[in-house]
Amino acid sequence: MKKIIIVFAIIIANFTIEAQVKTPQSSPKSTIMQEVGLTAVEINYSRPSARGRAVFGNLVPFGKVWRTGANENTTVSFSDDVVIDGKTLKKGKYSLYTVPKIESWEIIFYKTTDNWGNPEDWKEENVALRATIKPETLNKSAETFTIGISGLDNNFAFLEIYWENSYAAVKFEVPTQQKATANIEKALSGPAAADYFSAAQFLFQSNGDNAKALVYVNKALDMSKDKPFWYNRLKSLIQAKLGDKKGAIETAKLSLAAAEIAKNQDYAKMNKDSIAEWSKN
Repeated sequence: MKKIIIVFAIIIANFTIEAQVKTPQSSPKSTIMQEVGLTAVEINYSRPSARGRAVFGNLVPFGKVWRTGANENTTVSFSDDVVIDGKTLKKGKYSLYTVPKIESWEIIFYKTTDNWGNPEDWKEENVALRATIKPETLNKSAETFTIGISGLDNNFAFLEIYWENSYAAVKFEVPTQQKATANIEKALSGPAAADYFSAAQFLFQSNGDNAKALVYVNKALDMSKDKPFWYNRLKSLIQAKLGDKKGAIETAKLSLAAAEIAKNQDYAKMNKDSIAEWSKN
């Protein structure tokens, strides 16, 4: 019996060792992260190689939806809405599919990204955007499938696909002008309520000038329609630290009421505890 247990343990140990062996993937994964203007673009895909095989028209048939890579979905993410072929593609993450043809390619951004290869059930309602582009012929054959982003401009770039002797690129436009203008207007209009709150919080937490912190948190409250309960919570703590227990209690009551409406039990308890403590003196 003891020998059987030992043999069984050796078999398990060998299986564990084998399971931990790592070998190179035939289609290695690749990630591209690129800022285009003020828009973040990320591409995740696997890179198959030709290995002596004819690719387009053979390994990748013409006129059929192709996963545009290997293994899991090739995905493209945009942090802002972009414009492709005059159509708006909402910000988000998409699977990238293509339909290669001799004279043209279809580029398809698909809403689901959890497919292994092509979706088992292709749904046209999941097509977020479809564009047609004209492919070009490369002077030098590309052995390994490659996706890239080039032609960078503040307002646009090109998503490139190339393999074997084929090259296809689709232009996407980013909202740099709109975002930059909004940022400029915001900066020139002065600090926002959140900026004043952050300044007050820093001064309070770092044992800085609490009189100035009170000025800042009051400005944050004046600029805020909703009077967030965490704003009044900070104000009450600053008042208490400045020795104004009566004012701190009144402010804490405002924070408590708002926290209870928001069903935030943590802030409600903190305010109740503080009111009880400050009421002792």
